[in-house]
Amino acid sequence: MLSNIKISKKQIYFIIIFTILGFIALQIPLTQLVGSKVKFTLFDFIGPIASGFIGTLPGLLAVFLIQFFNFLTHGAKVVDAGTIIRFFPMLFAALYFGKKSKWTLLVPVAAIIAFAIHPIGRTAWYFSLYWLIPIACHFLREKFLIARALGATFTAHAVGGALWIYAFNMPQSLWDSLIPIVAMERLMFAAGIAVTYVLANNALNFLMEKKVVKWQLPVDRRYVWGHGRSA
Repeated sequence: MLSNIKISKKQIYFIIIFTILGFIALQIPLTQLVGSKVKFTLFDFIGPIASGFIGTLPGLLAVFLIQFFNFLTHGAKVVDAGTIIRFFPMLFAALYFGKKSKWTLLVPVAAIIAFAIHPIGRTAWYFSLYWLIPIACHFLREKFLIARALGATFTAHAVGGALWIYAFNMPQSLWDSLIPIVAMERLMFAAGIAVTYVLANNALNFLMEKKVVKWQLPVDRRYVWGHGRSA
């Protein structure tokens, strides 16, 4: 099975470029994560879209490498459960944002169940209702980019939330206080992911049209500015 998995030379170049850009983005903080020294960064906008351009497996590899190199650079200074947990949400966000698959629906379902069976999670079970959003967005993702972005960022939130409650046992009152914050935060991330995807899509289209690169780049014509207008 694994012998059939191949990564092309072009994808390798994209992985390298994306890893460099993603690592830089990971150094630009946006807001701090409650209960840890970990901060959300510009990478939370860029990370999920990797698989949308270079394929699911190469995208996951790029996201992992970005976080791994960042850990080697900063991990020795700040190592807590939050640092380790942060490896996983973005991988699942990239998985969701990539090719549509019914298997990605299992992630939020598993997160809801894991949260609900935790002793504290049972008292704040309604918090996990947020994770129904990626399930709903699964059926709209091909029509609306924002649905795809929402599904990706809430998948990351589902994975992070389920792991977070087991790692830190945060009380019900804190989960309750996070409800409005999560709504604003994830809407911001979804908008950032969608805008970043459109900008990257048009940048690749520009490079291709100006023949800066010779490859056929992975451009989605639906999100190219001016595409579809009558000549």
